Amino acid sequence: MSFVPPSLPKGLSEKPASPGIHLPPSTQPYERDVVLHHVGDQHPDEDHISNSDAHTEVNSDPERDAKYNLVTWDDNDPENPRNLSRFRKWTITLLSSALCLSVALGSSIVTGDIPGPMEEFKVSEEVVNLTVTLFVVGFGIGPLVFAPMSEILGRYPVYCISMGLYFIFTLPSALAPNIGCLIASRALAGIASSAPMTNVGGTLADIWDVEDRGAAMAVFSSSIFMGPCIGPLIGGFIGETIGWRWIYWVLFIFVGVVFAATVFFMPETLSPVLLRRRAARLRKETGDPTLKSESELHHVSLSEKVKISLTRPLILLATEPLLICMSGYLTFIYSLLYLFFFAYPLVLVPKGLNAGEIGLTFIGVMIGIFVAMFLLPLQEKAYRKVCSKRGVVPEARLPFMMFGSVLLPFGLFIFAWTSMRHVHWIGTAIAGIPFGAAMVAVYISANSYIIDTYQRYTASAVAAKTFLRSIVGATVPLWVNQMYAGMTPQWASTLLAFLAIAAMPIPFIFFYYGDKIRARSTKAN
Repeated sequence: MSFVPPSLPKGLSEKPASPGIHLPPSTQPYERDVVLHHVGDQHPDEDHISNSDAHTEVNSDPERDAKYNLVTWDDNDPENPRNLSRFRKWTITLLSSALCLSVALGSSIVTGDIPGPMEEFKVSEEVVNLTVTLFVVGFGIGPLVFAPMSEILGRYPVYCISMGLYFIFTLPSALAPNIGCLIASRALAGIASSAPMTNVGGTLADIWDVEDRGAAMAVFSSSIFMGPCIGPLIGGFIGETIGWRWIYWVLFIFVGVVFAATVFFMPETLSPVLLRRRAARLRKETGDPTLKSESELHHVSLSEKVKISLTRPLILLATEPLLICMSGYLTFIYSLLYLFFFAYPLVLVPKGLNAGEIGLTFIGVMIGIFVAMFLLPLQEKAYRKVCSKRGVVPEARLPFMMFGSVLLPFGLFIFAWTSMRHVHWIGTAIAGIPFGAAMVAVYISANSYIIDTYQRYTASAVAAKTFLRSIVGATVPLWVNQMYAGMTPQWASTLLAFLAIAAMPIPFIFFYYGDKIRARSTKAN
C-alpha cells in the first residue's frame, strides 16, 4: 500500500499496520457475534457486542475488499465511544440501568394490588394475572424484532422507539375501561419494553474497556434484579392507599421520565453504525466512493437478519445440550422469582400482613442481591485462579454458579417451613436472603458461561435463553395459586426445594466435563 498523506480525512488510512485503521482480512470469513473495532490489543471477542449474528453468515470477498479503503477509529479518536470521559461513561451507564429498572419494575409492580382490578372488572384472579403473564411473554418476543433493527438503525433509535412505545402503551392500562383493554395494553407494553433488556449489556461493552467494565456491569445487573423486588413493595403501598389505577399512573410517569432522559442524553454507541455514518460523511466530503466501513463491506439484508434472528435461537435450543441445561436452570430461577410475587401474599396474608407490608418482606431478597454483588470480587479471583491452572476456558466462570446452586435449596426450605400461620413473618423475609444471593450468583455466572461458550453465536444463544426464560416464566401466574392451594405452601415450596437439589449438579458437571461437551458441539468454542 502507498503512504497516506497527512491531509487525508480523519479516520481514513490505507496503511495496513496503522493502529485501528486497517484493511479487512482477506483470508478469514467474517464470522463473529462479538466484533472488534477497538484501538489496541483487546481480545476480539471482548470488544463489541452485537445484537445479531446475521453477519456470521457472510464471508469476505478478497477481490472485492481490495478495492475499498476501510474507515475505522484513529488512536484517541473523540468519536469512538471507548474514548468518552469517565463522567460521560457513568452517565450512560446509570441511564442504561434506569432503562432496565423501568422495564423490570413494570413486570412486577402490578402484583402489588391484584384484587383491585378483580373487584372492579368482576373477573377471577387468573384473568388479572394475565397482566403479568403477557407482559413477560413480550420479553421473549420483542428481541426477535429489536435485535436486527439495532444492527441497521443503531442502539439509540431502538431505545427511543422501545421506550416511546412502552410509555404510550402504559397509558391505556391506567385508563382501561375493561379487563380486555388492560390485558391488551400490558401485552403491547411488554413487547415494546423488551429492547433495553437485550441492548444495555451491549451498550456497556461499547463504552467500557474489559478491565474497567466490572463495576458498570454490577450496577446494570443490580437494576435487573432490584426492579422486580421493588415492584411489589411500591405497588403494594400504592394499591393499599390510593387504588390500583395509580400503580399504572406511577409507572407511566416513571417510564416517561426515563424516556425523556433517553431522548436527550443517550448517545449512539454502536461502533458499526457510527463508522458507517463516518464513511458516508467522508465519501460526501471527498467524493471517493471506495471509502467504506467494515459493516458496509459485509452487508446482510434485513430479511436475512430477521430470518436468522427467528430460527437460529430455536435451532441452538434444540441441539445444544450445554445451552439447554444452562437455559433450563436460568428459567427455573427466573420462574421462582415470579412465583414469589404470588406465593408471598398466599403465605403472609394469613399471618395478618397487608399488601404494603408484604411488599416490605421483599427487602430480604434485595439484601441477598447486595450480598452476591459484594461477593463478586471473589468470583473474579476464582476465575483467575482457574484460568491459571486450565487456561482461559468458559468453565472458569462456573464457581460462583456452583456456590449459588448449593445456596438456593436452603432459601427454598426456609421459605417452605416458615410459611405456617403460627410462624412469625420474619422467617419468610429471611428466606429471601439466600434466594436473592443464589439468584444473582447463578444468573451472572451462567450468563457469562453461555456468552464465552458461544462467542460466534452469542446473540442467538442469548436470545434462545431469553425466549425460554420469558415464555416459561410467564406461565407461573397461571398455575401458582392452584399449586399452593392444592399442596399447601409448605409442601409446594418443599417440592421446589427438591427440584433445586436435583438441578444442583448442573454447574459441577459442566465445570469438570464442559470441555468434553464443547468438543462435541459444532457451535461452541
